[in-house]
Amino acid sequence: MIPRVLTVAGSDSGGGAGIQADLKTMLALGVHGMSVVTAVTAQNSLGVQGAWELPVEAVRAQYRSVVDDIGVQAVKTGMLASAELVEAVAELIAGTDAPAVVDPVGVSKHGDALLAASALDSVRSKLLPAATVATPNLDEVARITGVRVESEREMRRAAAAVLEYGPRWVLIKGGHLPGDAVDLLTDGSDEYWLRAPRHDNRHTHGTGCTLASAIAAGLAKGWSVPEAVAAAKEYVTGAVATGFALGGGIGPVDHGWRFRGDV
Repeated sequence: MIPRVLTVAGSDSGGGAGIQADLKTMLALGVHGMSVVTAVTAQNSLGVQGAWELPVEAVRAQYRSVVDDIGVQAVKTGMLASAELVEAVAELIAGTDAPAVVDPVGVSKHGDALLAASALDSVRSKLLPAATVATPNLDEVARITGVRVESEREMRRAAAAVLEYGPRWVLIKGGHLPGDAVDLLTDGSDEYWLRAPRHDNRHTHGTGCTLASAIAAGLAKGWSVPEAVAAAKEYVTGAVATGFALGGGIGPVDHGWRFRGDV
């Protein structure tokens, strides 16, 4: 049977991030993608014009409908706007016998808030402890832990701060630092540095969603966390290299780059 991955995230009407990016990534990587929509956004290349959170009971019903009948080999979480949603989803994934990739989305590529400040305590105390892998970027690390990273050598301190909240592994994404795109994967014992050349391309909408979904796809195939993360890094690097203009602002990464042979 084709490995099955469930994304629990918000919808991006522009198709570059969120549920739409997750499902495109899963298709590109040969797994069957399924979805639990947590919020609907009015969103395009210029930003987020509106967001509407779904009721907790609707999110829980979607999750149970998929997991109880079809089953999953991995779960990926994205936009969870409120403390109530964070806590409900944390309870669901903690009770599911499958690895969970938690992308603690705080703001959109354009700087629009996607997580209420009141939900941060729930992310720390409920969601991160349920994660097999947490994938915060540097802004999200600062929001969650208070640790601000200005250089590559400070990424270890950031990773240690996130691991204190209980995820088995953390991937600190250093894409906002100058130089090569470098990420740090660690469980507090083993450590892996993942490097890729930085591409001169502003069209990077959906990078975080894509990376987390690619990791979940690898885990669903039975790969180890380091194997899944390394493969995901290679996939997202190609997607960023071929990101394309869409609308008048920041376009998306190219989820289908391998099909076109562009890189």
